[in-house]
Amino acid sequence: MIREIDRKAVNGALALVLLVIASGFSLMLVITAAQNELPPRAILGVVCGVVTFVLWLGLFTVQPNQARALTLFGDYKGSVKKAGLWWANPFMVKKTVSLRIHNFETAKLKVNDLNSNPIEIGAVVVWLVVDSAEALFEVENYEDYVRVQSESAVRTLATQYPYDAHNADEISLSHNASDIAEQLAGEVQNRLSKAGMKVLEARITHLAYAPEIAGAMLRRQQASAIIAAREKIVEGAVSMVDMALRLLDERGVITLDNERKAAMVSNLLVTLCADQPMQPVVNTGSIY
Repeated sequence: MIREIDRKAVNGALALVLLVIASGFSLMLVITAAQNELPPRAILGVVCGVVTFVLWLGLFTVQPNQARALTLFGDYKGSVKKAGLWWANPFMVKKTVSLRIHNFETAKLKVNDLNSNPIEIGAVVVWLVVDSAEALFEVENYEDYVRVQSESAVRTLATQYPYDAHNADEISLSHNASDIAEQLAGEVQNRLSKAGMKVLEARITHLAYAPEIAGAMLRRQQASAIIAAREKIVEGAVSMVDMALRLLDERGVITLDNERKAAMVSNLLVTLCADQPMQPVVNTGSIY
């Protein structure tokens, strides 16, 4: 595996001054040789000019948050990451690698969740290159590699969890966004680390049931919500009835036998759990 080597290049400003002097010297040789008809000096001037021209090709610039990977006849020699004007062997190929932060958003992928329900899911991955040599030489195209591996990680993650949680301790795609994002980032990082890239963040940006089952799943969610609400209502109603009977007994307001207690419990539960407001019936006679 090729690892990044931090290479120090020649200061570009100094090289620029020397190249200007060399170019002027070559031009002066050619001019004086032509004036004095000195062929050897003319040949020397032409040779110096050609060499100087080749040396000019060694100048290159490095922008902030950018790296230049240097290769000489296919052999990796190192990367220059410090911004500025530099000079290196003109026969070296200087490949540019961006070290800036990149955002990649996957397409809306159609997959099956843990319960085999078809869903649509999309994610965004924030990443950057930390090893220019690995990014260039370990994969064919590191940006395309990010796209393929990110989508593969999203598909894999979506099959491991259900869309909705039916138990309180169950992790789901829709209700545990932070946990899912953390695991997605780890999954993508495992795939991109071999290419010299680091994942800063990964999160789901789109999550929905597939259109063909969206209506049925919506009714299922509504039914689940109604059942959960009913459970809370019944639990609260039972607590209120129990409190009412206990306070009546403790304070001696009235003494009820089991039959009357059952009737009172029935009436209170119907009143507290009903969807519509109840119409009270006032009994003006004896309760017995």
